[in-house]
Order: sequence, then structure tokens, then C-alpha cells
Amino acid sequence: MRIVDLLKKEAVVLNAEVSTKEQMLDLLVDLHKEVGNIKDKAAFKAGIMKRESEGPTAIAEGICIPHSKNEAVINPGIAAITVPSGVDCEALDGEPSNLFFMIAAPAEGSDVHLEALSRLSTILMDPAFREKLLSAKEVDAFLAAIDEKETEKYGEEDKAAQTAEAPAKKAGYQVLAVTACPTGIAHTYMAAEALEEKGKELGISIKVETNGSGGAKNVLTQEEIDACDGIIIAADKNVEMARFDGKPVIKVKVSDGIHKSQELIERAVKGDGPIYHHEGGKAASTASEGDESFGRQIYKHLMNGVSNMLPFVIGGGILIAIAFLLDDYSIDPSNFGMNTPMAAFFKTAGGVAFNFMLPILAGFIAMSIADRPGLMVGFAGGAIASAGTTFASCFNSDITVISGGFLGALFAGFLAGYLVLALEKITEKMPSSMDGLRPMLIYPVAGLLLISVIMFAINPFFSWLNQLLADALNSLSGTNSILLGLIVGGMMSIDMGGPFNKAAYVFGTASLAYQTDAGYMIMAAVMVGGMVPPIAIAIASWVFKNKFTDNDRKTAPVNAIMGLCFISEAAIPFAAGDPLHVIPPCVIGSAVAGALSMAFKCTLMAPHGGIFVFPVVGNALMYIIALAIGSIVGAVMLGLLRKPVESK
Repeated sequence: MRIVDLLKKEAVVLNAEVSTKEQMLDLLVDLHKEVGNIKDKAAFKAGIMKRESEGPTAIAEGICIPHSKNEAVINPGIAAITVPSGVDCEALDGEPSNLFFMIAAPAEGSDVHLEALSRLSTILMDPAFREKLLSAKEVDAFLAAIDEKETEKYGEEDKAAQTAEAPAKKAGYQVLAVTACPTGIAHTYMAAEALEEKGKELGISIKVETNGSGGAKNVLTQEEIDACDGIIIAADKNVEMARFDGKPVIKVKVSDGIHKSQELIERAVKGDGPIYHHEGGKAASTASEGDESFGRQIYKHLMNGVSNMLPFVIGGGILIAIAFLLDDYSIDPSNFGMNTPMAAFFKTAGGVAFNFMLPILAGFIAMSIADRPGLMVGFAGGAIASAGTTFASCFNSDITVISGGFLGALFAGFLAGYLVLALEKITEKMPSSMDGLRPMLIYPVAGLLLISVIMFAINPFFSWLNQLLADALNSLSGTNSILLGLIVGGMMSIDMGGPFNKAAYVFGTASLAYQTDAGYMIMAAVMVGGMVPPIAIAIASWVFKNKFTDNDRKTAPVNAIMGLCFISEAAIPFAAGDPLHVIPPCVIGSAVAGALSMAFKCTLMAPHGGIFVFPVVGNALMYIIALAIGSIVGAVMLGLLRKPVESK
């Protein structure tokens, strides 16, 4: 049902004189009663207040949509008021609300309020449309603006709903896409949003599947795949590709999904992509492996391992950090973290997860290369590297073994993947009747045997290298450690989620494997560096108002929150729009924060940033100071380098 069908002229008041949330709600309830939508004001108001108690219905940008599915409702309807001066309704962005739509839905029947809420939330995201409603002088103009916007957005959908043959005419999506980044957080969803918005702008129907940290969402169906014109894979890690066999597939970096969305969609509509042919069980994430450089393939395999490893390191690292917070150092310094029962519980539970770090890394690198057959071989190789087992230790139990560490597990993962690919190549001419034996018997047995022989032989080298790196980390002090903090902190802001950022992040994560204060200090410097850019931009937009547009300043609270949550990518729109004046200040601010974190000897045991981990940061107060100073330095440089918006 259309919004304009639910919103009667008599239920609209422009420039209402209300100053509190209570007055606003009472006026809207009165309007519903006056037009005959409800039979009992008190009962309906109680339903509205119950919904408000569950969380504010003020959704930011001046919009507030209180609603209730209620026994007191006779006819579904909407009442609306505008309050240009604004009312504090505890909006998500902390700003007053000035556009109010109250939805009343009967307790029985279809969820009309959900459809109305969805439509209102969508069309009200347009700033120009909101301004048109607020500036309306007459109710007729207010309603006409809504009718025009709703027709623009949902006209075709409404027409289709009125015809019985509409389902038969539905042809599916013209373009399908999959987005994925190594950590599955910001870039994944930014690319999806960019593609969806550009599709709407071009009038091309598109559906985007996101392979994020919480798993695949909006998953593409086989019918949609069969009916589409082309497929876009904007990903920096492998995605499931067998389903796209025989379809034109365009494979690009996730950042291209953000910055080249129009070009990609136009190519996909034309079918301008190589036809993808899936080869057996191989985990091909590209239309053709030959289309990518060897270096990019290695990067993607590595990121696949790292992204699957992170939950183990984050969960385990934070529980271990909690153990140290709860323990009593004076009982037995040599057993710190295990002296009290509660501390022992957290340290043991965290250690179980943390100890999976290297096998998981190696296993999923191998799986990225050789699909499922590579997982078991890679996992075993990573476990062997982690244990440091050698031929000598097999025959003499008195020999002390040293873990091959992160580098040993990396080697094992890539070795396992390519070993399994070699086994697939060697056995591909076996009779088809024996195909079932290959993944179930030949790959696991031969793969395990080969990876064990090679890793047992080469582990002494990685053990030596691991010990050398551990000693180097432990020797870090003074100027050396500060310089390292400056470098890794600055790298986090060079490309904000790109290769430099990921290189610093992986280095910090690898340092955790040594379980030393020096490694924890590196992780802390990496994380604080990643938090600076959005915070610096937010501060600069507040202080140097003439250097930012009104829309830029409106996003400041969001940038500050995202920075505090360790989402560096929030700064990307600013960096993309003015790279010469934005990136250098962010890099310098992050470098300062990283150097100060090192100088203050701040530590972090988990590869995750943001205020959520502050309670388990070592020397947390100085860590906050390092973050504040770095952010202020970046903000001041932004203010000095950027030109006033009037002169642009």
C-alpha cells in the first residue's frame, strides 16, 4: 500500500509548535484519532510508548518514525508533522529530529506498518527530498512531494503489483555481484553499497552478495545466476565460484567495486567478461588465474588464511588478556595468568583458541589454493610448523624443539596447497571410476605424507629464523621501538584497508605469535594507527568548519564513532576526494600515535582495535593519550593543508 494512500490531508500538520518528545507523540496520536484511524487514544499511546522503550525510533538525519501494531487501530494510517526547530528524540546521530511520521497498523492482518516503515526510511534518505518536505508551505505541496518521490522510487513496483501477470514477467536481475575483503568488514559493504547505488542510478537491476565477517548475506540463487547478463566479483579473497560455471564473470579488486562501479556494471550488462569454466574441485576465485599477477594470487591466498585465523586470535587473545587482569602477580610471578582459579580458566580457554592460530592460517591458505582437499594437508602442515617437529626429535625425545612460528606456518600453507594441486595434476588421468578415491584417499594420505617429510626436514631452518626474529623483537627498545611504531602506525593510513594497511596488520598479527611484550607492543601500535584517520577528520571538521562542506560536517559524528571502532575505511571518501590534502595528515597522525604507543610501552594481546579492547590494553591511559595526540596532530595538519570550501 502506498504512503500517500495511508496519509490523509487532515493528518498532516506543518510547522507544529511542539518542543518535547511527549508533546510530539501526543499531537500525532491526536491526529490519528481525528481522522478515525484509532478508537482508543490511551491504548494506542501505550503501544507507541512500549515501542519507544525498546529503542528510539529517531533514526538520524532529522527523521523520526514512531509506530505501533495495535488493537486500538481501526484503519491503517500515517500521521505526519514537521517541526523545523527540532525536537530531541534521542536520535542515533545525537541531532534533533524535525520530520515525524507516526504509523498505526491493526493488530491483525498483514504487516502494513513494516512496508510503510521500509518505504519511508528509504525515500527519506534523500537530503533534497527531506528539505522539500520541511520547506513545504501547504499540506497539498507536502503530499505532492511524497507522491512524486514514491512514484519515482516505487512506481514500477506498484504497477507490477496491480497486474496478475506480473510474476510471469519478472525476468530476474540483469547483473549479479559478490563483494569480499580479507577482514569482511568495511570494504565488503562499501563495495556492495557503491554497486547497488550505481545500479539504481543507471536503471539496471543488480543484486549483491556480501561475503562478510558474519558469513555470506543476500546469497545469489541458481535461478538468478542462470538469468543474469553478467557477474561481477569484487573481492580480495577467494569466493565460491563453481556456481558461475558458463557465465561471463568480471573479476576485480574489492576497491574497484567502490571506485569503478559504473564501468563494471556497464561491462556486466554487455556480458563483457571472460566465460568462467570451473575445473573440478579447484577453488578458482577468478575468471582465469592467468588474468592475475602471481603476486596478487599470493596476496589473496594469504589474506584468506589471515581472515579465517583472526577469530581464533581475537577470541583467544582477549580471554588471555582478561586472565592477566584478574590474576595476582604477587602469588607466583613465574605463573602469572594462572595463579587464581578464575584467571586460570580464562587463560586456559583463551590458550585453546589461540593455539589454533598457525594451523588455521596454513589450512585456509592451502584451501584457498586447492579448495577442500588442501585444507587437511595445510592444517597438518601448520600444526607441524607450530610444534617445530624434526626428524631428529622423532628419534631423540631429549632434543628441544622450537616452533617454526608464523613464517613456518605460512610456508606450510602455500606448500600444502601447491602439493595438492600437483597431486590433482598427477592423478587427473586415472580412470573415472577411481575419481572418488582421489579426494577421499589419495590427496589426504599422500598429501599428509609429503607435507610431513618436507616440514620435518625444513623445520630446523624456520625454528632458527623464528628464534632470530623473537630475539630481535625482544631486543627492541628506545629509539628502535619508537621508529618501528612510527612505521607500522603510518602504514595503517597510507591506503586505509589496502595492501600497505594489510601488510602492517599482518605483521602485527604475526608478532602476537611470539607471545612477548615486544609483540604485544607492535600490535598496539598497529591498532592505534588504524584508529586515527576517521577521528582526525571528525575533529578537523568540527574545528576548521570553513574547510569542510555542510555534508562533510554532518558525517563527523559517524567518522568519530567508526574511528573509535577501528574502522579506518570511514576516511576513504575524504581521501578519495582530496588525496593530496587528506592522506599525508592522516599518515603523519597515525605515525605519531604508533610511535607514542611504543614509547609508552602500551600492549595489546588481540588483533582487534577500538574502544572494545581498551580494558585489556596494557597501559591503557597512555594508549588513549597516544590516540588523542595522534588524532589532534592529524586534524591540525588537515586544517592547515585543506583549502576553504568557498575557494574550491
